[in-house]
Amino acid sequence: MYTDPYDRAGRLSMDLFLSTRLVVDTGMNALGWSRERAMDYMREHTFESETQIKTESLRYSTDLPGQALAYKLGSRGIRELRERLRQELGARFDIKRFHQAVLGHGAMPLKVLEDHVRREMVDQSR
Repeated sequence: MYTDPYDRAGRLSMDLFLSTRLVVDTGMNALGWSRERAMDYMREHTFESETQIKTESLRYSTDLPGQALAYKLGSRGIRELRERLRQELGARFDIKRFHQAVLGHGAMPLKVLEDHVRREMVDQSR
């Protein structure tokens, strides 16, 4: 998908950042890490600026505990759903319809989203 090595490096850097946020979020909110420990972890494992590190560590310590975990679980759930539907529908699977089904009706709990997308994809492909 990435023909330019810089684009691929950017994607990998973003994935590293998102994964590091997950570690910091659970470290502070489940394991009792201090904000300083979380910032040290981010300094060691990302290429983010000091401003970004301070902002993210504050975000997960007070503003949105558990958000990084929810983000990763949602991302994983959507990818797994896409693959299940791709296998189930075979040639009838349409990635554009999948994206429309996921994004077209706003935010909803993951289980509700799965049921909705399945209805949109399976019922319309018959």
